[in-house]
Amino acid sequence: MIGDDFAELKLFITGPILLREEVRKAGLLPEFGHRDAENPKRFEPIMRNLNTIAGNPEGYTPVIFNGSGTNVLEASIRSLVADSDKVLNVSVGAFGDLYHKLAVLNGKNAVQLKFPYGKAIDLEKLEDALKEHNPNVVTFTHNETSTGVINDVVAVCEMIRAHGAAPIIDAVSIFGGAPTLIDECKPLMYCTSTQKSLGLPAGFGIGFVCEEALKKAESVTNRGYTTDIIAQMGKAKLNQTLTTPNGTLANQMCVQLDYIVNDETVAGRFKRHEDMRAIAHKWVESMDGYELFAQEGHRSPSLTTFKTPAHMTIEKLKDVKELMRGHGYLFDPGYGKINKELAEQGESPIFRVGHMADIQPEMLEGYLEVLGGVLKGFK
Repeated sequence: MIGDDFAELKLFITGPILLREEVRKAGLLPEFGHRDAENPKRFEPIMRNLNTIAGNPEGYTPVIFNGSGTNVLEASIRSLVADSDKVLNVSVGAFGDLYHKLAVLNGKNAVQLKFPYGKAIDLEKLEDALKEHNPNVVTFTHNETSTGVINDVVAVCEMIRAHGAAPIIDAVSIFGGAPTLIDECKPLMYCTSTQKSLGLPAGFGIGFVCEEALKKAESVTNRGYTTDIIAQMGKAKLNQTLTTPNGTLANQMCVQLDYIVNDETVAGRFKRHEDMRAIAHKWVESMDGYELFAQEGHRSPSLTTFKTPAHMTIEKLKDVKELMRGHGYLFDPGYGKINKELAEQGESPIFRVGHMADIQPEMLEGYLEVLGGVLKGFK
C-alpha cells in the first residue's frame, strides 16, 4: 500500500519542520468554502493571532499568499520596485542571493551587496553601498537560514531610511521564534511563511504590509496578479485570500496560532527558542574540532550552523545523514551551494541543526547526544 514505507522521522532540518500531533490532527478538520460563512471562523482568528505574534505592529496588515515564502518575496519585488527604481539586495547567504535573483529575473534594476558566509551585515559597508548606488528600495534577510546568521534589523533599517531608501525584510525562518521588531524597523513589507518557526506545513506565505507600501505599489506597473499586494490587500482586509487557499492548512493554522498565543504564549515561545540556542551552543563545546559558524552576537535562535573539523567532507556528512536516519532522525548536512563553495576554497563543510517551531529543549538534547556519538565515529 502506498505510504507503508514512508519513514516517521524526527525532523531537525531547517524546514519543513516537525509538526505537533495536534497540528497533524487538525488536518482532518472539515474543508470549507473560502467565500462562505465558514471562512471567517478560520481566518479571523488567524489574522488576529498573526498580528499578536508580530507584536501588533501599528499600521500593518497581515496578508496571506498561497504558495511558499518565495512567493511573498517575489510579490514584494513585483509590487514595490518600479521600473525607474534601483533595488539593492543585501545578502549574507543563499536566501539573500535568492532575493537578488528574483529581482533580476523580474527585470528590475538590481545591484547586490554580498557578505562572506557566516558574517552579518556590516553597517559601514552597507552605508558605503547606499552612498554608491543610491537605491530606492533595499532588501535583506532578518534570519539567514543557510548560515544561521541573524541581522540587527533595527540598525539596518535605520541606516537604509537615513539614506532615503525603503527596506523590505525576508523573515521566513524567524517569524514565530523571535520578535519581529516591525514597529522599530518600519519596513515596506515584512515577509515570512508557515513552514519554519510557526510550526506548520508549507503552503502559505505571509506578508505584513503597510499603507506606505500600498501607496508605493500604485506607482508600479505590471505587478502581476497573485504578486499584486494591492489586490491581495483587498481580500486580506476581509479576512480572505485572493485565490483559493489550502483549506487543510488553514484549519491547521487556525489551531496552531491559537495554541501559540493562548497556550504556550508568544513570550514563552520566544524564550524556548533562546533556550534551545543556548543548548546547541553548549553542545559544541564537547565536540573536539567543531565550532559555531555564525558570527558571535549574530547567532540565530531558530537554527545553529556548525563548522566541521578538517577531516570532515561533504560525502561524510551525507553518510552522517543516513546513520542518523537509522536512529529515527532527519539530519541537515548543510546548504549544498555553500558547502560546494567552501570545498572549492579548501575549507571543511558546515551543517545545520534546526531547533525551531515546536521542538522542545529535551528533544534537542536527545538529538544532539545521538548526533555527537555519530560524528565522533568519523576521523
